[in-house]
Amino acid sequence: MMDKLHLLVPLSWRNLWRNPRRTILTIAVVAAGLWSVLIFATLLSAWSRSCRDTTLKLIVGQAEIHAAGYLDDPTAAHSFALPAGLQGLLRSPVVAAYSKRVRLSAIVQSEYKTLPITLVGVNPEAERKLSVLPQQVLRGRYLSGPNDRGIFLGRDLLRRLKSRVGKRVVLLLQNKEGAKVEAAFAVIGEFSAPEGVEAEFGFSGIRTVQVMAKLDGRISEVAFNVNDDASLSPLLTSMRKRAPTLDIQSWASLTPLAYAISVFFDEFAIMWLWLMFVLMAIGIVNTQLMAVLERRREFGLLQAIGMRAQLVLFEVAIESTILIGLGVGVGVLLSVASVAAFHNGLDLGFLGPGAELVGAGRVLYPTVDPLKFAIYSLVIWVLSVAATLWPARRASHVRPVEAMARTAA
Repeated sequence: MMDKLHLLVPLSWRNLWRNPRRTILTIAVVAAGLWSVLIFATLLSAWSRSCRDTTLKLIVGQAEIHAAGYLDDPTAAHSFALPAGLQGLLRSPVVAAYSKRVRLSAIVQSEYKTLPITLVGVNPEAERKLSVLPQQVLRGRYLSGPNDRGIFLGRDLLRRLKSRVGKRVVLLLQNKEGAKVEAAFAVIGEFSAPEGVEAEFGFSGIRTVQVMAKLDGRISEVAFNVNDDASLSPLLTSMRKRAPTLDIQSWASLTPLAYAISVFFDEFAIMWLWLMFVLMAIGIVNTQLMAVLERRREFGLLQAIGMRAQLVLFEVAIESTILIGLGVGVGVLLSVASVAAFHNGLDLGFLGPGAELVGAGRVLYPTVDPLKFAIYSLVIWVLSVAATLWPARRASHVRPVEAMARTAA
């Protein structure tokens, strides 16, 4: 077999360049098709990752713990004290970071306007390990501690309130007993985030909010991240066994839109792969079939001098393998170069607000996934070579006498 390969590989290579125009065209078709598949998959992956990271790193975390009924009625009445069993699990090595919070619906009032808001009482030290919001300060400062009586508001909310850092706003909420309470807060900082977060959330010290809502140390939720995604499901199962009365959910059920986008984009990339393969296969098969018809006399002569039909099939298959391989190589190089051109991020521009509506950021950061690139390239290569087996089989069934007779005629 090795002797036959030593003979057929150089012969196949020379045959490819007997018609350089056709060869270059086929390489271009394969390269363009693979480039579109890899770039499309990379952009979808970057969008999915941005959506997931924006959701998880701002507020939600990878999972949250609430009192039963809180998600349907987020009031102080649905607060809870964290059981000792869950406290132990949250301090285990599996958990990367966690933060206890008080999250309540409230009304914020400035000198000019009154708006609804979600007031979140946090421990700043814990939030810095879990969320990126403490690093998104535009003006002023972040919270200094759990007793901080200032409020940290989003840029869009401050714009709508016609207020700014250093001014005072009044917050009105319902405490645990159902009574309306209000308190004045100094705006200590302004943060940037996706538009929905900027317009909805305000942050203050957790003990400040607990005192205002008369929660006596109780909390509304615990958000946490794990060190390994694979450990999340077993950890949630353990937590539910230790605290069956609490509502413990992962980010997938808490933010179904972000999860659906993540799953859909992965499946859509596969759909695009198959679509491009079908289009490429049509072009490749037509090109190879034309090449076979033009070389009927050559194949007939090869069989007349003793080459078996199987070797003719093998030769055409080798030509196709080399040809598709060249196209795949060029496609991979173009894809890597295209991704590298956006190493500082791809600004979505006018599409940014639309991206934020589905939880993604205004800037995507596409990266080369070696495993995905290798799998998609191999799939395109193998399937494209398989698509050329029909023209190759036609070549192997050429009868020497008929081929030379037709040529002579």
